[in-house]
Amino acid sequence: MMQRDFEDLIVWQKSHKLALQIYEITKDFPKEELYGLTSQIRRASSSIPMNIAEGTGLKSYADFRRLLAMARGSLMELRYQLRLCKDLGYINADTYFRFVRDYDEVGKMLNGLITSLECAINNKPKK
Repeated sequence: MMQRDFEDLIVWQKSHKLALQIYEITKDFPKEELYGLTSQIRRASSSIPMNIAEGTGLKSYADFRRLLAMARGSLMELRYQLRLCKDLGYINADTYFRFVRDYDEVGKMLNGLITSLECAINNKPKK
């Protein structure tokens, strides 16, 4: 597998933007959450583009796929954390649903890239 520039991947660009937005909204979270939910949601959101970036530098499709699966896991963690933030009143419903829309878009892109890599690993055409 040839090394590619992760910044060229649209899924990385969108996940990076999502992480930046998470960092922005968590600035206003209660101070008692600094080492709790604030820290966790920031780590989960930044883990998504970090895993994508790391995966682009690996030598095999299988390794890249593994890192994308980890990014998808962090995305699912983020989805729950956003729900928790909404239910705790840290973000309003409009903000929550805007993040859900962005989350769903990144999730679909990750799934598509994972499927493409699985096809490449198995030498099968993408369906």
